[in-house]
Amino acid sequence: MLKIDIHTHILPPELPDFKKMFGYGGFIQLKQCPGCTDFDMVDDSGKFFRRVQENCVNPEVRLQEYDKHHVHVQVLSTIPVMFSYGIKAEDGLVVSKLLNDHISEVVKSNPKRFVGLATVPLQDPKMAAKEAERCIKQLGFKGFQIGSHVNDWNLSDPALYPFYEACEALDAPLFVHPWDMRGQDKMQKYWLPWLVGMPMETSLAISSMIFGGIFHKFPKLRVAFAHGGGSFPFTIGRIQHGFDSRPDLCAVDNKVPPKDYLGHFYFDSLVHDPKALKYLVELVGAEKICLGTDYPFPLGEQIPGKVIEDAFPNDKETQEWLFSKSALNWLGMKKEDFAK
Repeated sequence: MLKIDIHTHILPPELPDFKKMFGYGGFIQLKQCPGCTDFDMVDDSGKFFRRVQENCVNPEVRLQEYDKHHVHVQVLSTIPVMFSYGIKAEDGLVVSKLLNDHISEVVKSNPKRFVGLATVPLQDPKMAAKEAERCIKQLGFKGFQIGSHVNDWNLSDPALYPFYEACEALDAPLFVHPWDMRGQDKMQKYWLPWLVGMPMETSLAISSMIFGGIFHKFPKLRVAFAHGGGSFPFTIGRIQHGFDSRPDLCAVDNKVPPKDYLGHFYFDSLVHDPKALKYLVELVGAEKICLGTDYPFPLGEQIPGKVIEDAFPNDKETQEWLFSKSALNWLGMKKEDFAK
């Protein structure tokens, strides 16, 4: 059975000194650990952010690890900390192009095993639209990964419309990933930004797009949300009740009930619990859920597809939707694209 993982992250093995290049700070650097194959991600002051293993930068290691779990295709995207929405737009374009050119080369090295999602400088949506066109038409990308918000803009902000228009024109899907979690100053202990902040961020993105009428204004937009939609699927009852009880506050930009959009967009399967995955399938249908693992990070699914198999052990039809058919529809690709 074909298996496509839509949620994996990759970095180039080397990053330039962006602080020296642009003349100001706030950038991540990659430093190989002495005597081993791991890398430390540090900011330009040298402060440690995260350690990543060789599988984050080495395509061959990735394939070896995925072969063990019989997963055939990885959809590659950058690590969200690299979005760089907070820097000057023209510098953000430089960062985006560097990351996109790298992913493009990895995909070209093995197009039957890798698919690319590009990143764009969304702090300038018109500039982002131009880079989007380059990525699709020249580099062969299939879609884009974007953050759950862009600085002070939620994903409903009209400023982002030029980018959405470009995605529709290019027939390119979006993968929305939480990042820059709000309220982190109150979540410093217990890894709470990742455990609590990320699910909130994803729900914020979905709710903003629903209430802002994005799916109505851009009906051809194919959007997938990371981490099983975060807290959204489990609070949709509350969101719908808020819409019903206070339309003066909720229905100001879109009169369509939130529940009417269930099944209109996609989720990855990264919920870590078979019961939660069963609920998600019941809520939106198997045809709107794609295998996603957050590889190669520890908060991801360590055995790709295990939760799917545990949730639906004797249901090959549902497994096939979650393992590949939904992803193919979202990507706009065919099974034959990956035939050996």
